[in-house]
Amino acid sequence: MNYKSIFIDQLNACYNDKSWFIPLHEILKDLNATQAAWKNESEQSIWSIVNHLIFWNEKWLERYNVEQFELKSSINNDDTFYVTPHSINDFEWKNTLQRLEIIFNSWNRALEESEDLKLITEIPTYFNAPWWGIVSNLCIHNAYHIGQIMLLKKQLLNDKND
Repeated sequence: MNYKSIFIDQLNACYNDKSWFIPLHEILKDLNATQAAWKNESEQSIWSIVNHLIFWNEKWLERYNVEQFELKSSINNDDTFYVTPHSINDFEWKNTLQRLEIIFNSWNRALEESEDLKLITEIPTYFNAPWWGIVSNLCIHNAYHIGQIMLLKKQLLNDKND
């Protein structure tokens, strides 16, 4: 087994393969826009966390697909959780879910098509971290937020039943 197959397995476990936890696709599939935008006392919604996951998965995939990249420090992580209030409708929620599916599929494709050596290549502009470390941490980051999404969904459903 190589790095690529491990990370493809991890990404799939996060998005659509039942493994140790319910995958993101299954958690989200029965939610409508109003439910996805519901906030608890933490001020985060499922939708805002999904936007955050899309942002970072897209950003790191964009970096993975180029030979070298510059880190821009102008990214405010809090901004990656933003949901435009006037776009909270089922059409936009479906678009968000499609973007999420596309980014996970794109990561799978990028990993499958890349050379094995790519994952041991160090990134000089990012602390000389190897790509395998970046992708591994991205998978952990995804799993962390999937746990948050699952808890928010449980709170949402409990609030509906009370």
